[in-house]
Amino acid sequence: MDPLDSVLLDALSGGTGVRLYALDDKLRIVRADSPRDSSSAAADEEFLLGRHFAEVYPVGGGRAEMEELLAGVLRRQAHLHRHLRGRRALAQEREGTRTYSMSFHPLGDPAEPPTGIAVLVADVTEQECARARAASLDAVRRRVGQSLDLAATCEDLVQAVVPGFADIAVVEIVDEVLRGAEAPSGPLGRDTPLRRTAFAGPDDGEPAHPVGDVRSMPHPSPYSLALSDLRPRLLEVGPDSGWLAGDPPRARSIAEYGSHSLIVLPLTLRGTVLGLLSLYRRGGNPAYTQEDVSFATTLATHTAVSIDNARRYQREHTIASTVQRRLLPPDAESRALVAVEAVHAYLPGRNSGCWFDTIPLSGARTALVVGQVKGHGIHTAAVMGQLRTAVQTLAALDLEPDELLARLNDTARVLDRERHALPVGDGPSDPLEAACLYAVYDPFSRRCTMARSGHPVPVVVAPDGRTATLNVPEGPALASSDRAPFGTLSAVLEPGSLVALYSGSRVLLDKPGTRPLSEVLTPPDRPLRALCDALVYNFPAPELDGAVVLLARTGSFASEQQATWELAHDLRDPGAARALAREQLTAWRLPDETVGTVELVVSELVTNAVRHGTAPVTLRLIRTSSLTCEVHDTSPSAPHLRHAQTVDEGGRGLFIVSQLASAWGTRYTGQGKTIWAEVPLPS
Repeated sequence: MDPLDSVLLDALSGGTGVRLYALDDKLRIVRADSPRDSSSAAADEEFLLGRHFAEVYPVGGGRAEMEELLAGVLRRQAHLHRHLRGRRALAQEREGTRTYSMSFHPLGDPAEPPTGIAVLVADVTEQECARARAASLDAVRRRVGQSLDLAATCEDLVQAVVPGFADIAVVEIVDEVLRGAEAPSGPLGRDTPLRRTAFAGPDDGEPAHPVGDVRSMPHPSPYSLALSDLRPRLLEVGPDSGWLAGDPPRARSIAEYGSHSLIVLPLTLRGTVLGLLSLYRRGGNPAYTQEDVSFATTLATHTAVSIDNARRYQREHTIASTVQRRLLPPDAESRALVAVEAVHAYLPGRNSGCWFDTIPLSGARTALVVGQVKGHGIHTAAVMGQLRTAVQTLAALDLEPDELLARLNDTARVLDRERHALPVGDGPSDPLEAACLYAVYDPFSRRCTMARSGHPVPVVVAPDGRTATLNVPEGPALASSDRAPFGTLSAVLEPGSLVALYSGSRVLLDKPGTRPLSEVLTPPDRPLRALCDALVYNFPAPELDGAVVLLARTGSFASEQQATWELAHDLRDPGAARALAREQLTAWRLPDETVGTVELVVSELVTNAVRHGTAPVTLRLIRTSSLTCEVHDTSPSAPHLRHAQTVDEGGRGLFIVSQLASAWGTRYTGQGKTIWAEVPLPS
C-alpha cells in the first residue's frame, strides 16, 4: 500500500466508532483498523485479513450485491456512500442485524486503474433507531388525536408506528370503553373483555385474532400482567416462551410472522385502564431495548389521552343521539295524514340538531317540516327539541308558512339570548345557528305553499319523472340578526308527485359522480320507502352525516268524502245549513248522535258568519278519521270565544262549539277567514 495512504488510514482510525478497511484490487482486506475502544480488535484483524470484503459484510442485498457494488467503484473510479443493513461476520460469532454507513474511495493515481479501495464503516444503528423513533413520534403527534372516533384513533396509532418503530402493532381496548362507558380503575380484572380495535403488520402472516374480536387476555401472560400492575413489559418471544402455551392462536401467529421482540404497554390515564398496546419486531430487525420501552411509553401516554377524548365524545354523542331520537317523531308513516304519504330516513352522525316533522292541519292539510341546528352534543339536541315544539305549537295556529317562520325566528332569538346568558362552561359559546323549511299541502287545491329560513330548496318529481327544484325565496337563518321578511312560493302539484325535503347539507342537488334524481326517483310510483332508500344510497355516506331526508307523495281528496255549499248569507242560512248537513251525514250513514252534534256545530258556525261576517259564506264538510265542519266568509274580523253570563241572551255560539268539538280554530287567507271544528266519529 502507498505510504501516504497508510499514514492517512492511521490518522482516520483514531476516530471512535469508525472502522477503516484497505482492499486490494481483488477486493480482499489487506488492512483493518478497528476503533480504539474495540475490545476484540486483535482477534477481528486476524480473522479479517485476506478475506473478501463481501464475505465479511454481506449486507444490503447479500454478498452478490456487495461484490457488484465494489466492482462498480473500481470500474468507475468513483467515490460512493451507502447506508446498508445486515450482519457483519466476526471472528467468534455473527452479530445481530445492524445499520452501517459505508464510504467507498478508490485508491491510487486517478490517471491509472485503482490499486484498491478504502472503505470507512460506521455503525449507525443507534442513530437510525433514534431517527425512526423521532419520525414515529412525529407521526403519532400529527395523526393520533385528530379524530374523535375511537376506532379511527387506534387505527391512526398503528399506522403511525408501523413500519418505522414496529413491524406489527396491535391495540386492544376495554369493550365497555368503546361504547362510551367510564374506563375501569386499575388493576384490570382477568375476565374483563377487550376488543381488538386496530392491527397493522406485514401480509405474510395471519393475525392471532381479527379486528373486532372480543376476548379476555390469557393468564399468565405479559398482556395480563401488564393489565394487572399497569407496567410495561419488554421481552423476547420464541418457541421457548412458556406463556405462549396458554394462547395457541397467538403462538401460531408469532411463529408465522417470525416475531422475536415484544413490548406490551397498558393504556392508562389517571389510574383507569383503557386498553393494551402490543408492539412486535420480527426477522432481522434489532430487538427492542429499554430505551425503546421509554419511547413507547411516551406514545402510549399520548394515545391514552386521545382515546379518552374520543371516549368522552362518544359518550356525549350517545347521550345526544338518544335525546335527539326521543325528541323526534317516531316515524313519518305513523301520522294520520290526509292525501299525503310520507317516509323519512334519519342518518345519524356528528350533527345532533337535524329534525323533521309531519303535522296534520285543519281542512285535511298537511305540514311538512325539516330543520337543522348547527352543532353537535346534547345542547344542540335540546335546542332542536325546543324549535320542533315551537313549530308544532305555531302550526296549530294555522299560520301561513312565512308568518310561522317569522315567529319561529323570534323564538330562536330568545333561545340565543338565553344561551349567551349561561355561565361560562355550561353550554356552547358559539351563537345559535339554525335553519328550517316549512311547507303546507292542501289536497283540495293541490297547492303546496313553502317558506324557508336559511335552508336548501326542496326537489319535486312529477308522476312522469320530470324533476325540478322549487326556488323558494331564501329567508334569513333562524336567530340571525337579519330582519329581512320571509317569502313564500306556491306550486300546484299533480297527484302522485314526490316532494323531497332534507337537512344536513345540500346533498340532494345533482353532483358529479352521482346519478341524477330523475333516475334515482324513477319510476316515482314505486313504494315510498324504496324510493327514500334509493335516494340515500345515491350519495356518499359523509355527505349525509347527521342528516334527515323526508320524502312525501301528494294526492288529492276523494270527492265522495267531502261536500261544499255556498249559502245565501241571510238569516235563513243556519236552518238551510242544518238541513244540508243532515242530508249529507245520512248519506254517509253516520249515527244519529253524530248527526245531531254536527247539526248544532254547523248551526252555530253559520250563525256566527251571518251575523259577523260578509258574503259569500261557504260551508264544507270533510270526512276523514273525524268530521270537520268549515265555514268560510270574506270578513277579516277574528271570532272571539265568550263566556256568556247567565242573563245574556247570546254570545254562547263558539263556547258551545268548543264543548262539542275535539278541536276548533280559525285560519286566515287572502280572501277572508275559515272557522273550523272537528267532531270525532265513532271508531
